[in-house]
This record gives sequence, C-alpha cells and structure tokens, in this order.
Amino acid sequence: MSAVRIGLIGAGAMGTLHARVIATSAAAELAWVADPSEAGYRVAERYGSRWIPEPDFGSVDAVVVAAPTHLHHHVALEVIGSGLPMLLEKPLTDDYDRSVEVVEAARRAGSVLMCGFVERFNPAVRTALDIATAPVHASTVRHSPYQERILTGVALDLLIHDIDILMRLFAADPTIVQGMHGYFDPRSVAGREDMVEVSMRFPGGELATASVSRIAQRKVRILRVGELGRAIDVDLLRQSVTVYRHIEESSADQDSGYRQQTIIEIPVIRHQGEPLQLQLQHFVDLVVGAGDPAAELESLLPAHRAVARVAESAGSLVGV
Repeated sequence: MSAVRIGLIGAGAMGTLHARVIATSAAAELAWVADPSEAGYRVAERYGSRWIPEPDFGSVDAVVVAAPTHLHHHVALEVIGSGLPMLLEKPLTDDYDRSVEVVEAARRAGSVLMCGFVERFNPAVRTALDIATAPVHASTVRHSPYQERILTGVALDLLIHDIDILMRLFAADPTIVQGMHGYFDPRSVAGREDMVEVSMRFPGGELATASVSRIAQRKVRILRVGELGRAIDVDLLRQSVTVYRHIEESSADQDSGYRQQTIIEIPVIRHQGEPLQLQLQHFVDLVVGAGDPAAELESLLPAHRAVARVAESAGSLVGV
C-alpha cells in the first residue's frame, strides 16, 4: 500500500513535531507544510517537503492541523468541507460550543476526525489502563514551566489530557466536577488561567483529582491509581509504571522500630513506541479504513465538555 500523503497546516512547536513523525513514517508522506510565515519554509526544507503559504487540499489524502488554537474552528471547518480526513491538535477549538460544531460538521460529512490526545498513546498510560481492574481513586499532576507561545488557559492546554485519561480509566463522564482557577503570571492573556485544581466524582462513587500548572519550575507528568488491593504509579515522562501492594503483617522491635512491608512490582510496558508516532499510525489506520471513525468521533467531546464544566465551577466559586 502506498504511503498516505499528508498535508500539515501550522509550523509552530507542535507542527514541527508532527512534521518529523510524518516525514520519518513508512506509512505516510509529508506532502507539504502550509504556513504563511517563514517558519513554514524552514520546517518544509528541514524535512524534505514543499512549503506553501495556503493549504492545497487537492494534492493530499489527509491533513494534520497544528495551527494556533484560535484558528482551529475556521481551519477545521475548511478541511471538513474539502472532504479530507483530519487530525486536529487538541483542543478541538478554544470554546466548547465551537468544538461541538466541528464534531457535528464531521459527522454530517462522514469525515474522519481525530483530536491530538497524544497521551492516549503513551505506552505507560496504556499499560496502566490495561492493568487497572477496579480503580476507586486516581490523581494526576501535570506541571510545566511557563511558555509564552501558549495563548489559551492551562485547562485547554494541559488539563484536557488528564481529564481524558481519568474518564478513560473510569469509563464514564464525571457526575460531579469542582474546579478552581488561579491567575498569577502577568505575561498571560487576561482571563486565561495559569493553574487549575480539580476534584471529580464518577458514577460508581470513584474519586479523582487533577492538578495542572504552567508556572512550575520543572516538568512533571504523574498519574496515580488507587485500588483496594494495590496502587499503580505512572511517570508519563519516563514512561514507567510501578505497582505497590501493602502486606498486612507488620511488626515492631526495639532495634529497628515499627516496620511495614510493601511488595513492589515493575510491569512490562506494553504498546512500545513514541506517543506521537503511535498517534500518527492510528490516524493513518483511520484514513485507510482500518480503524473505527465513528467510535473515534464519539470519543472527542467528553473531555472538552468536562473542561467546560471545570470552568463553570471555577467561575461560580470566584469571590467565595
């Protein structure tokens, strides 16, 4: 089967990463890079592709959109109108109602639409979700140093990944969402939050918390899953999983004091590969008919809807 010809819209930080994985994939070809700036030319030249200021939909089989978030709504509707399959970077748009418009447009057109939830393809996350059998609690921490290029709030930039993970872990939408926003850095766009703390309850009574920040001094990506008989710790950056089991027997003696015992297991990481490359392969599968476009479409809005609920909750708590 010939390589899928993919056009890339946007040559910023994420666009450059997409260009690399497309150009080095045996299943895809980077047909062009569309960006009106000089950055587009540099990225296209670096990866042996063609630079064009505006997309040429007639020359490709599919499109990856990594344009700035505030342009997603317009660009996505344009791509859907062209009839091409699309991988649209997260978030779908900067507003939940506009994200619904994009999904509904894709549904009416029968188009393949995928969102850049790259953590779905993180081997450590996938391994943890595979081995978790009866989670009752989970927590996530996603902290990063400040990046001025990010114009959206931290919820749509970072929190959406963790909410998507938590909803997949518990296989449900949260029934209760409570969130608090923090606004601290003067470089941020007015009204765009720098920190979010979230608490959620799921239909079976399970609890989850999520903490995100873009004003941290180091990058942290952690998922912790609690079950009645064990705990699963995931480092998303190192792609490692550790399982802990507490042994009931404990003892105390005069020499060593009180002792507890914990069994530590290191499971084999499944689904090996770079998350962005694995995401691209999933997109190619959808394009060539080897995936389930309807199921993919249904999976896109729940995390966006939950982030909107966090914003509503945070707004209601202002001044309390």
